[in-house]
Formats: sequence, structure tokens, C-alpha cells
Amino acid sequence: MRVSGVTVRRRIFVALLLGFLLFLLLITRLGYVQLWKGPGLKENAENLWTRNIPFEAKRGRIYDRNGEMLAYNVSIPSVMAIPVQIKDKTDAARKLAPILKVEEQKVLKEISRRELIVRVPGGRRISPEIARQVQALNISGIQLAEDSQRYYPYGSLAAHILGFTGVDNQGLTGIERVYDEQLKGKKGYISFGANAAGQKMPGMPDRFIPPVDGQDVHLTIDANIQRIIERELDQAIAVYQPDDAISIAISPKTGEVLGMASRPTFDPGHYRDYPVETYNRNLPIWKTYEPGSTFKIITLAAALEDKKVNLDKDMFNDPGFIKVAGATLRCWKRGGHGQQTFLQGVENSCNPGFVLLGQRLGKERLFHYIKEFGFGKRTGIDLLGEENGVLFRMDRVGPVELATTAFGQGVSVTPIQQVQAVSAAVNGGKLMKPYLVKSWHDPETGKLMKENKPQQVRQVISPETSAEVRRALESVVANGTGRNAYIDGYRVGGKTGTAQIVENGVYSKSKHIVSFIGFAPADDPQILVYTAINNPKGIQFGGLVAAPIVRNIMDSSLRYMKIAPRTQQMEKKYQYPDKKIVQVPNLIGMERKEIAGSYYTFPLDIAGDGNKVSYQSPQPGTRVEEGVTIRVYLGDK
Repeated sequence: MRVSGVTVRRRIFVALLLGFLLFLLLITRLGYVQLWKGPGLKENAENLWTRNIPFEAKRGRIYDRNGEMLAYNVSIPSVMAIPVQIKDKTDAARKLAPILKVEEQKVLKEISRRELIVRVPGGRRISPEIARQVQALNISGIQLAEDSQRYYPYGSLAAHILGFTGVDNQGLTGIERVYDEQLKGKKGYISFGANAAGQKMPGMPDRFIPPVDGQDVHLTIDANIQRIIERELDQAIAVYQPDDAISIAISPKTGEVLGMASRPTFDPGHYRDYPVETYNRNLPIWKTYEPGSTFKIITLAAALEDKKVNLDKDMFNDPGFIKVAGATLRCWKRGGHGQQTFLQGVENSCNPGFVLLGQRLGKERLFHYIKEFGFGKRTGIDLLGEENGVLFRMDRVGPVELATTAFGQGVSVTPIQQVQAVSAAVNGGKLMKPYLVKSWHDPETGKLMKENKPQQVRQVISPETSAEVRRALESVVANGTGRNAYIDGYRVGGKTGTAQIVENGVYSKSKHIVSFIGFAPADDPQILVYTAINNPKGIQFGGLVAAPIVRNIMDSSLRYMKIAPRTQQMEKKYQYPDKKIVQVPNLIGMERKEIAGSYYTFPLDIAGDGNKVSYQSPQPGTRVEEGVTIRVYLGDK
């Protein structure tokens, strides 16, 4: 059948059109592969013929609030091997083994592995001298890579806060672990061309991708206050030989932790030399125990807020015990304190008085305030391992449980919970979240990247109630059981605590946790310090053991912080064997025979060959404890 010319032309047109469309699709596909997918395919191809030698990023540095460096990284070389590039592995192992001080067979086994890059045994974080010896061998396939090692310049200072890092520079405990992601940075590497066998390709340049260092962190900790705390804890360990000891200093207005330590402690740079329980247990946030009389501050604040007591007008009688539902609950003082106001009951830490306050409140209101002050749940401080503490279940709180809770027995709390709660009681009623990280900074420029602000959890009591709590606690230090925390020139408030330790379900008659929580200045609290000593040998009273430790910490810290002395300080009620506070006389200008023949209540330490006193220390007019030695210098001018 003859096909017409029109049909032929139509078929030719269709064939051309289909050919054009197929060509267009081919061009489009080629363009997609070349232009769109090209960079990715090229990168994949390069990855197939390139090998990387890793370079560790420098871990971010950790500073205190004033910029003092507490942890940083030091660069240190490590030995890496590219097995396919080592021509004579036996010879390489023979040469490397004595330098790295490992068995030759161990080195041979590792460098013979069918892997791209391996670490040479004994070659991790070596000294510069050993690195030079390895480099001098000039073995093909043996490379020196830059590694880093964490360094803690002050040894055990703030060990439980800082934590430590592992062999791969990863955070394992403390701040190092909590903020590991921000601190660790991003690895860099040297990239080189290699064939399918892994051998270096000649003529291809090496490429260096620098590591991105981790962010620097600034803590709320003040290194000087931290040193003061640790100095006092070390002294307490030496004198009282307790099972453990804890101390925390905090800014009650902001929740910033100024210092926190416990004993026993460890050196983060050599943590493997210590028992696991020493570095794994951060006692200020982990340890739970009955708080004893320091918990009475919560009962006091609750009773004042609900207007259940007038401290100056309401009276009660303390015969030395109080009976509740058939149980006899005793005061620490045998024979009791007799008739007294509730303010005197607070000063004397009188258990029956606080039982009465608990009864006036009732269990619903008392436990409402206990929970409002943060007990029974974690504070949320930025550390791992914090415990909740334990409270009575409401359906199990009877008259006896209500009474014992009111004076701090039968509940279990952590030190950080106590610090948070008492801070709220004295700072105007604001429950502040405690925290340790103040800000994050760029490691190169120092530019501020992120800053933590004080965080108020809730308002627990009114500012007026808080002021009344401060007045009562200042009176405890001036007139009551906290007299050993008194600091002349500063208004100090605080509360003692002595709690029996529970062993095998019963209270021990010989073991106690003694504690003191204090703050200053009482009219405008800038620092709050809590110290607990577990089972001190010998004396076991918070007012005699813990109160002087807190006084020393606050005294040194207040002067370091340049907080001005206060006026209108409550005069200390002196009891034997307290020492009186007296003014230092002015001896400047007096002749040797005058000071030798005069009677002073101060022993003199005389130096110099002159005839007249030209200098004395302490200076004239300084208020000191009676009996302090005056050092004088005799000169001719």
C-alpha cells in the first residue's frame, strides 16, 4: 500500500519531535548531574580517595566569677599510624616499642590492623621529648597528631563542682559533664589523598581543617571564697576527724553559689587514685539526712507568716519535755528553760516551743510551707546526682510526726535544699533557684554568648515576715545558741543544728550531724553559709563545732567582699568563757619604759631598738577580743 507524502512528513515530524524530547531529557539530566548533584558527587568521590588524621578541639576553659582560670586544656602530641603506609611493620614496631615503653608485639598488632588510622599503644598524650624521638625515626605511616589534656591548676580546689574528663576528653562528672556539649567543641583534621589500598597519592596537597574550640564558661563560684571554705573544712577534718564535712556559701538574693565543698575530696587531674565513692558523690547535693534544729527556721517562718505567734509577747513554759499523744519529746537542756517568750525559745533552740508552733499551724499548713520552701524535690541546680530528700506522707502524719517535723526530726533533706530554703526565709521571701554557671563566652574573642540570670521560683513569705525571721535569727547569734558565730562589727544571723544519725532504723546515741547556717549582714544579707560536720570526734554540738567554722568563713568572706561593717548591731550576751570585745589602746608615741610599766589587758610583742613606739598592730581603736597580742615597733621617729 502506497503511503502518501503527507503521512511520511507527519511521521518524520513525530520522529524528530521524539528525538528532540529525548535529547532535551538527556541534556536536562546531564545538567542536573553536573550542576545540581555535581558538588555532592565530587565531595563523595574526594571522600573515597582522601583520608583524615583527626585533630582534637581544645576543650572550653572554666573560670570563676572574676576570671580566674580553674580548668583548661594543654596541647600534647599523640602517635597515630596509617597501617597501609607502613612498609615494614615489624621494623616499625621494633623501633617504636622502646621509645613508647610498651611491648613490641602490642605495637605490631595495632599497626597491622586493617583500618585506616589507629592509635599506637603507649603513644597517647606523650611528652614533647618522646614526640621528638618518634619523629626522628621518620617512619612512613607514623604520624604525630595534636591532642589535648585537661589541666586543673589548683588541684583539688572545687573538685566536686568542676568534675573531670575521661581519656577521650569527654566530661564525666560535675560541670565538665553537665555542659560537655558546649565545652567539647568540634574536631578538626588533616586530609590527604590516598589510593584504594590507602597509600598516599603523590602530587595531591594536604588539607588542614582547623578544630573549633569549645566555649568558655564562667561560674558563679568565687575562687577566693572557695579557698576560704576549703581551708576551714581542712581545719575541721584535722581537729574533729569526722566521717565527712560539707559547706556551701550562696548569695541569698540571687541563688548564685559562691563556694561549695565537701570532705573527703580528690584531685580531678588524678581521679583514678581515689575511691569511686569519693569523686562520684557530691555530698552538698547528694547526701540526705535529718537536718535537726536548722529546720526550725522553716517552722518559725511559717508560724510568723500565718500570724500564729508574737515572738515578743507570747509565752510558754518549758519543763524540759512536752508530751504529745503519749510520747515524750525532750528539750536538749535537761530541766528545760522554764518560762520564756517564743523569741527566747528560738534563741535557746527549745524543742517544746517549736512543737507548740507546729501544733498551732496544723499539719496541712506546716507541710504546705515545707513544700513551698522547696523540700521534697530537687532544687534544679546545674549538677548531676541531686537527691529529692524525704518527707512524711500526709496520710501518715499524726500528732507525733507533726511535732517532730516542727523541730527537724523525721524529715530528710539535702544541704542545697537547706541553703535554698533559708535563703528564701531571709532574703525577703523569694525562693531562688541555685545555679553555678554564670555565662558562656567565645574562646577566641571573649564575647559574651549566653548569660544565666537569677531565677525566682516563687514568693514563699512576705518581706515583713522575712524581716522578722532575720531579727529572730540575729538574736540567736547575739543571745542564744549561735553565739560562737558572732562577728564584731557585722550583723550576723543564724541557727544551730544537732541531729542524731539513724543507724539500722534507730537513732544513734553517740553519733550526730552538727551544723550551723548563718548569714550576714542581717539587715541586708549578702552571703549565706551552711556547714555540716558528720560525726565529729569529741564535742557534738552545732553551736560549738559548726558555728565557729561558719563564723570564720563569713568573717574572711565579708572582708574579702569589701562589705562595710554595720551599725546598730545587737550586743552579744556574754557567757563564760566568752571573751569580751575591747578597743585597742593607742600606744604610738609612748616610750619603752611607759609601755613596759603600764598595765594592759593585751600582751605586747615588742620589736625595734628605738625609744618610742612608731607603729602598732592592730591599729588604735580596733575592736578585738580581749587578750589579743599587740605588736609594737620601737623607732626614733
